[in-house]
Amino acid sequence: MPHDHKSVPARGISRRRVLQTTALASAALAMPGIVGRALAQSSLKVAAIYTVPFEQQWVSRIHKAANAAKDRGDIEYVASENVSNTDYERVMREYAEAGNKLIVGEAFAVEQAARAVAADYPDTAFLLGSSFKPKDDAPNFSVFDNYIQDASYLSGIIAGAMTKSGKIGMVGGFPIPEVNRLMNAFMAGVKETAPQTTFQVAFIGSWFDPPKAKETAFAQIDGGADILYAERFGVSDAAKEKGVLAIGNVIDTQADYPETVVASALWHFEPTLDAAIAKVKAGAFKAEDYGIYSFMKEGGCSLAPLGTFEGKVPEAAMKLVAAKEAAIKAGEYTVEIDDSQPKSS
Repeated sequence: MPHDHKSVPARGISRRRVLQTTALASAALAMPGIVGRALAQSSLKVAAIYTVPFEQQWVSRIHKAANAAKDRGDIEYVASENVSNTDYERVMREYAEAGNKLIVGEAFAVEQAARAVAADYPDTAFLLGSSFKPKDDAPNFSVFDNYIQDASYLSGIIAGAMTKSGKIGMVGGFPIPEVNRLMNAFMAGVKETAPQTTFQVAFIGSWFDPPKAKETAFAQIDGGADILYAERFGVSDAAKEKGVLAIGNVIDTQADYPETVVASALWHFEPTLDAAIAKVKAGAFKAEDYGIYSFMKEGGCSLAPLGTFEGKVPEAAMKLVAAKEAAIKAGEYTVEIDDSQPKSS
């Protein structure tokens, strides 16, 4: 969910390079429909292209996973932030020409261009966030998404137990599947503990515009919301200023808002990236949907610790959270994936 139409173009692939470590070598065994060759050495050249700053929620989780792989010595890692949509294709090509064997990023606003680049570099593996599915005619183009509906649902159970007004505000970036499914799962969780709750749903038309998100959140608080779903940066600032609570998304910001952020649904990109790294190294990368690696049972998402709100959430709600979490991990309960645009109620 990372493209931001207000981004500043990157200055080529040199912008904020993150790493320069060991070299890459390769060995034989090219396979039909599978990218490249098995890699003889442990280090893999990986590049990432982001259209927003590294600190933006969604991007920060990918960046964190890549740095973890770098610190283990599994990959070399370079990255560009704030790449405009119009510049994206150029930067992809520069990274491919530079010999990177795995390129990570997002194709939400540049799907056609990104797939065209991948077609021109059949020996390079591309793992890009996308609303679309992999295609047989693009064997080196895999897709992923943050399917963290499991954790979002659990955070909703907590929100329902904490609201006193029965009104919750929700501020998202764009009404696309990547956002919608998390909001819908959150709302379903709320209904478990507060079935009469109503929701104010708004989208700000940007992935990174904290002032606009904050302004939108203020309006929802004025409308009676005593809990805000902070899908975007800026929402928790409004909640803090007005003395209401917030539920975080993708990252845990409670340290910055200790009296405001009750719980957060965390995305862990490590399972997704590590699976791709292993497949590229084995010469087995092919067009696949990596969405499953974001599921809770795969370790791709979790509910953040309650921290400062430990003991402040009703015990019955926490017991329900524990029971649902266990059932989800055991495969006994499935949170619905609803990509339809959520509506105010």
